[in-house]
This record gives sequence, structure tokens and C-alpha cells, in this order.
Amino acid sequence: MQSSHVDALKAKHAGLEARLHAEQIRPAPDVAMIQQIKKQKLKIKEELASC
Repeated sequence: MQSSHVDALKAKHAGLEARLHAEQIRPAPDVAMIQQIKKQKLKIKEELASC
């Protein structure tokens, strides 16, 4: 069970990384969106560290 949870978190983290990269390469990146994505990534990373 925990392995599937970790896999789901890793998938979410990878998806957020892709969104972050896409936002950063835009001609006019949305700074607020970038901050929000980074916060979400950090929460997932912290949860992964506690598993």
C-alpha cells in the first residue's frame, strides 16, 4: 500500500515539475503560478521524505 502511495506522490511531483518547466519557458511566466507550483512540490517532497 505504501509503495503505491509513494509512486502516486512521485507521479504528482513529476507532473508539477513539467508544469513548472512549461511555465518558466513561457514568454511571460506567471510568477504567482510558479510560486504555487513550487509550494506544492515542496509539500510532496516533504511527504515523500516522511515515508
